[in-house]
Amino acid sequence: MLVVAFEGWNDAGESASSASRHVADSFDAQPIASIDPEPFYDFTSTRPFVSIDGNEQRRIEWPENEFSVARIDSASRDLIVFTGIEPQLRWRTFSAQIVEVAQHLGVELVISLGALIADVAHSRPTTIYGTSGNPALCDQFDLQPSRYEGPTGIVGVLHDACDNAGLSTISLWGTVPSYVPHANSPKAALALVDRLGSVIDIPILGRDLVQEAADYETQITELVEDDPETRAYIEGLERTYDESLRPDSSAEMIEDLEKFLRDQ
Repeated sequence: MLVVAFEGWNDAGESASSASRHVADSFDAQPIASIDPEPFYDFTSTRPFVSIDGNEQRRIEWPENEFSVARIDSASRDLIVFTGIEPQLRWRTFSAQIVEVAQHLGVELVISLGALIADVAHSRPTTIYGTSGNPALCDQFDLQPSRYEGPTGIVGVLHDACDNAGLSTISLWGTVPSYVPHANSPKAALALVDRLGSVIDIPILGRDLVQEAADYETQITELVEDDPETRAYIEGLERTYDESLRPDSSAEMIEDLEKFLRDQ
């Protein structure tokens, strides 16, 4: 099983990349492979960083796309985690390399994590959209079939490459409030981790994320406390969320996700 997440367009609030790193850290996943960034990035857009190591030596840190393996005693198979950065160039070649590694490792299911900015309230549970093109997986994990048409990111291209290679795919997307779009969202990351754990049937410890999510919610509540206009907007979002709990709301949520992606 392979879990993938990318920084960039697919990663509002850095929620998806934070979630994948948390999963890797939770199981002490060890690096096993990486993708050379040279062919895939415009380094004037995704710039490398210069840092000073413990020996006072300068080193350049290039964009990382790393596979790690987590060996989980309670699971019948290892978990592979890939965390990368959406490339600017050669998406098909980039996706083909991920598929090649997945096939070499015997992966049968690829689960992508993403996050989007949405009209949601920080004071309500984070909504997770789950889709798949596989009807059996939709039934098994209560997902919606993917009927999206419109612009896509590297996640969409990778899913297409996986489908063509015979790998089953699931896409999980968390939501980040539109009124704090630039704040990191541990709450959305925690929700993605929890939903991933239920899909792979492996408990994933999230103690640090639980506290960070609680602090995040408190800080935003305090931030908007003296802004009547924003508070009224949030109250409307809260009512919308409460109404969405009715049984027929899941298809509407998927439509909202697809509209967001088309509008980008």
